[in-house]
Amino acid sequence: MIITRSPLRVSLGGGGTDLPSYYREFGGFLVAAAIDKYVYLTQHRTFQPGIIVKYSKLERADHVDQIEHPIVREAMKLTGVTDPHIELTSMADIPGGTGLGSSGSFTTALLKALHTSKKSLISPAELAEQACDIELNKLGEPIGKQDQYIAAVGGITAFTFHKDGRVEYRPARISEETLFNLEDNLLLFFTGYSRSASAILKDQNEKSKSNDQTMLDNMHFTKELGYKSLECLETGNLDEFARLMDVHWQRKKIRSAGMSNAVINDWYDHAMTNGALGGKLIGAGGGGFLMFYAGDKKKLRHAMREKGLQEVRFRFDFEGTKVVAQN
Repeated sequence: MIITRSPLRVSLGGGGTDLPSYYREFGGFLVAAAIDKYVYLTQHRTFQPGIIVKYSKLERADHVDQIEHPIVREAMKLTGVTDPHIELTSMADIPGGTGLGSSGSFTTALLKALHTSKKSLISPAELAEQACDIELNKLGEPIGKQDQYIAAVGGITAFTFHKDGRVEYRPARISEETLFNLEDNLLLFFTGYSRSASAILKDQNEKSKSNDQTMLDNMHFTKELGYKSLECLETGNLDEFARLMDVHWQRKKIRSAGMSNAVINDWYDHAMTNGALGGKLIGAGGGGFLMFYAGDKKKLRHAMREKGLQEVRFRFDFEGTKVVAQN
């Protein structure tokens, strides 16, 4: 049996500039952090012939081409794992469709398990690029490269997306004190909404491709926020980082009508008047998790409980996608 895990993520600045429709023309930049909430994938060899895939559904197939789950099917093809004596099972700490990059985490965890079963070594960058190839190229999803890369690499990481498709990354140079303060004061609350990011990202994609000037100006501004956010993290100016989170969210809401709604806006405003210095909705929008940088944690937690929102406590993950058990 092989068990792999891949971390989920939160975006810290510049999110959205990792979409090919944008970075192929202008280059993209963002900062993301992997967190200690994971997607797990188990793989083991079965006695009876057949491919078994367990996720929210249970699939049984005789051949790879018969697998309905598109990512599983394409990952098995890409890695050349065609043995019809295999069972794959996925589990997650957080449900999908909540803005924490679960699809990218699932794909990297799956690829890591399949490569491990073939005893082939793969670097984090190769793992991320294969995951991107499956989701963006083979399946045509209107998504970016952030989720796959931060899942594979881990840490608090700055990513540069070049026009030719290359991705460069480096760990953010954050002091230990700043790291501890960031972990202590970033609070994550579940809105209760789950959604598919595809519709929102498709709208952004199409507007970028058609050179919609309003969208492009928004994305240019968002990229600058990514650079400024990294500078704040590396200089330890977390109050300014929190202010930039709020600026980012206000701009993000303009990007698409489906980005927020009246209830989410009410929760956000309530947080900002009760202990939050800045915040935003994580992911493409429309639901998922609200993240705030707190000036007064106790007051903010109480205010969010009043609204019925559940807090999910987290720490950062610095290991990325890895094998956690093998026998």
